[in-house]
Amino acid sequence: MRGRALFACLAVLFAAPAAAAEGGVLAARYTEPTERYSHGVLGDAIEYGALEMRTQNRKVLVRLPDDHVFEDLVPRLADIDGDGENEVIVVETDMARGAALAIYDETGKRAETPHIGEPSRWLAPVGAADLDGDGFVEIAYVDRPHLAKVLRVWRYRNGSLSEVAQSPGLSNHRIGEDFISGGIRNCGSGPELVTANAGWTRIMATRLVSGDLQSRDLGDFQGRRSFARALSCRTP
Repeated sequence: MRGRALFACLAVLFAAPAAAAEGGVLAARYTEPTERYSHGVLGDAIEYGALEMRTQNRKVLVRLPDDHVFEDLVPRLADIDGDGENEVIVVETDMARGAALAIYDETGKRAETPHIGEPSRWLAPVGAADLDGDGFVEIAYVDRPHLAKVLRVWRYRNGSLSEVAQSPGLSNHRIGEDFISGGIRNCGSGPELVTANAGWTRIMATRLVSGDLQSRDLGDFQGRRSFARALSCRTP
């Protein structure tokens, strides 16, 4: 079974401030585990066929068609549109076209990136924040963290997602691991995306600056504690 303790950690990385969580989605979880998709990138053959969201007044169940799964660890809560209410970020996979990143709320799917394009191709979320201070939230993920290793950033604006930047040579997941590494930190000078380099020898911090992704080396990768230290603004 995948690491349940880490699920809670990931939820914290993506959570909106508690004061803003007065409406919208208050909690979310995957349900209806299934083995209908055999990719197994997260260490087992179990994915999920449904997403359950809880609001102040009700529970909402989104059940995927039989050719889709949530190929993911945990739904992530974030205020994507700036209205003070949470939406949900998920990895949704079309079994013929690979993974996409999607945003849901209690009314259904709000937006989605294109699917990667072929089966057994996945993406690993990094985080969601206003990365460049323009007032709009960006969502970052690593496209095919075991193959292409491309960090991609999408901006949510006017009800849709548009790609604003990408950078090769970065990763946040190794095949078979039941967790996603890294996340977003802010050490006093704005948000940074924390990942490994492509070879998993260095910890990297990446900023979105004037439409470009700029990365810098934080130090040696020495296991999972390196990410924990980097995210807490210490030397890895």
